[in-house]
Amino acid sequence: MSIDLNGLALSPDLSDLMQRLTGVAARMSRVIARNGITQDLAAARGTNADGDGQKALDVMADEAFKTALEGSAVAFFASEEDEDFVTLGDGGLALAIDPLDGSSNIAVNVSIGTIFSVFPAAATVRDSFLRPGREQIAAGFFIYGPQCALIATFGAGVLKWVLDPDTGRFERLADLAPLPPDTTEYAINASNQRHWTAPIQAYVADLVAGAEGPRGRNFNTRWIASLVAETYRILHRGGVFLYPGDNRRGYEQGRLRHVYECAPISLVIEQAGGVATDGVHRILDMVPTALHARTPFVFGTAAKVKRIALYHERPADAAHIPDDQL
Repeated sequence: MSIDLNGLALSPDLSDLMQRLTGVAARMSRVIARNGITQDLAAARGTNADGDGQKALDVMADEAFKTALEGSAVAFFASEEDEDFVTLGDGGLALAIDPLDGSSNIAVNVSIGTIFSVFPAAATVRDSFLRPGREQIAAGFFIYGPQCALIATFGAGVLKWVLDPDTGRFERLADLAPLPPDTTEYAINASNQRHWTAPIQAYVADLVAGAEGPRGRNFNTRWIASLVAETYRILHRGGVFLYPGDNRRGYEQGRLRHVYECAPISLVIEQAGGVATDGVHRILDMVPTALHARTPFVFGTAAKVKRIALYHERPADAAHIPDDQL
């Protein structure tokens, strides 16, 4: 067995799926650690179904996870690397996955990962995924960094495992505490500032103004350009992440995908006591229209995400309301 699931009341089908996913992740961690020795995992391999450039590791990860599902209870499969939903069998589960998140960071040894979302299978493959994210029965991500870790939720808090490189087994650590409520960190790609909408411009400007500005304190910017790494940091240290829509063509709805990126991360964040929205509306209440549908994405400590919504809805008051009144 590749993961310690003792004490978790999971169905046999879901337990089996987690064993399969962690088995692949353990192998991927070893492959990533050998990047450049036997092959260049950052080598270009064309584009995926949504037009984004693929790396060799993207293709490898997608094939590995899909192969691992053979004979499982996963009836329906959805991947960033596929053009459309895929029917695998007649089991009771539906799995959406970003097999390799952050692939632009492979060559520079920055943390990358795998994001996954599990629904009960519906009558059709499309209905299994184009539904509110609150109907997920499991979600989480693997992060391939200094440690290979798994962060997951099954609807009752956020759990953490770390891969023991000596045994190849994911060992369970203490469950994660709720997000720290008070932190001065925020993550956004500041190079896009000139394209942001007015509410995002105003929010970040007030943070940048620091102690002399309306917020009355100094803030620090963080930007890793790896969704799993940003999420991992926020789960442990608090803060807020923003990937808003902006005024560039093709970026009106941001660049992150609802089904296999934003919905699973949102469930994890909300189970940790945080909030995840498109800037105003709760991600888990939204219904995507297609496999690769994009959405603006804001998540993190509840008060910070709620304040960003105020910059959209009540901009004159947004900077001045105390956190405990949000």
